[in-house]
Amino acid sequence: MRFFDLLAMSINNLRRRKLRTALTVLGVIIGTASIVVMMSLGIGLKELNRELIESYGSLTAIEVRGDSYWSSSGEENAHYLTDEVIREMGRIKYVEEIYPLLETDVILQQGKYSTNATLIGAPREYLEQINLGQGQMPKAGEKELKLIYGNALITWFSDGRRGSNYWETMKVPDVDYMGRPMFVIFDMDKYYQSQGDSTQKAPKKYLIETAGVVEGDVNGGGNYAYNAYGELEVLKAQLKRIFRKNPIPGQPTNKKGKAYPYFIYSTCQVNVDKMEHVREVQEQLTDMGFQTYSSTEWMEQTQQQSMMIQAVLGGIGAISLFVAAIGIANTMMMSIYERTKEIGVIKVLGCDMGAIRNMFLIESGCIGFMGGIAGLVLSYAISFGMNQFQAIGQMMVGQEGDISRIPVWLSAAAVIFAVFVGMIAGFFPAMRAMRLSPLAAIRNE
Repeated sequence: MRFFDLLAMSINNLRRRKLRTALTVLGVIIGTASIVVMMSLGIGLKELNRELIESYGSLTAIEVRGDSYWSSSGEENAHYLTDEVIREMGRIKYVEEIYPLLETDVILQQGKYSTNATLIGAPREYLEQINLGQGQMPKAGEKELKLIYGNALITWFSDGRRGSNYWETMKVPDVDYMGRPMFVIFDMDKYYQSQGDSTQKAPKKYLIETAGVVEGDVNGGGNYAYNAYGELEVLKAQLKRIFRKNPIPGQPTNKKGKAYPYFIYSTCQVNVDKMEHVREVQEQLTDMGFQTYSSTEWMEQTQQQSMMIQAVLGGIGAISLFVAAIGIANTMMMSIYERTKEIGVIKVLGCDMGAIRNMFLIESGCIGFMGGIAGLVLSYAISFGMNQFQAIGQMMVGQEGDISRIPVWLSAAAVIFAVFVGMIAGFFPAMRAMRLSPLAAIRNE
């Protein structure tokens, strides 16, 4: 008997018992929807975690820190990030780019508002990765220092007259990066000495032009939210002009307390070609004596947690589908009891045993298929409804986005799995039908 003939007979048999078929299919619908929605929550949670981690930096980037100014000034065996060391790191296998970062603490002042901030000098290629909400990137080759301000840095400005800040009043300070001049004090030690001693001369304030402001809300956070940025070589030239031969704050000194004839970077970002190679490169950098950190460490931990959550949620959904499988098996057994004489007649007419078995397997598979398709449609509807509440993702992982995500592979797998479960549930009833004695089946009332 041909497959399409068996399929037609199976569908006709299901249509003759519409209510029973509908109730059995309903069980598969609920089971399929449960497992798909539960799995989609696990996938959504995993993706939200990944997006949150990516918002704080690339997954193929390694942050490398050398010995600090405070802990190692004058030490001969200190591990400093110099241009020579940066070039050595660039020769490590799988390393694509290295961005040395020079950090210096400054005071920003505009009118009655001021704040301490970290000014980071970075290569132009690094700065071009920053998305600006206002302004534009400084032009290549410019000699004058221009600054890019983090989107959340404004919350750190305080009113010098009242001493209040954003976190006390929850009002954004009246600081206009683009519209009004911003003064920068580089010599913080001299500034605070002059504040406590009227005989001390206050350091010079430098009017630094604003290039732009990082894209994002003041409460949005992000990798570039809380610092100010300038082009590395221009900042180095500015610091040399300001401090001349004197030690630059934040830069280590030798045993005699004098500055080194070269700059020592606070940190550098090492970009690796693939995430799979991050750990290997990180180990080599650690062996060189530097402290390292990469988002992949956080990513691996969150992925393990997400996989556990996904397994638990998937298991809960699978229980519903298991209950539906019991319903399919019960339906098929009832169908065999009701059609015993029909099976006997088919056997007497010479129908192949395998064809009888396949007919019942196709029936159970059709129940699984119909329930899988309808369950998938229901899953998309539930997922859409859940994703309308953006606060769920924000509450669970601190990242806005869809908490329920159904990839194509999950949709296909859900339907295939529903059909497979249906056929497994119908296997033993099908084998029972195949083994029925023809004469006993015909005599059955």
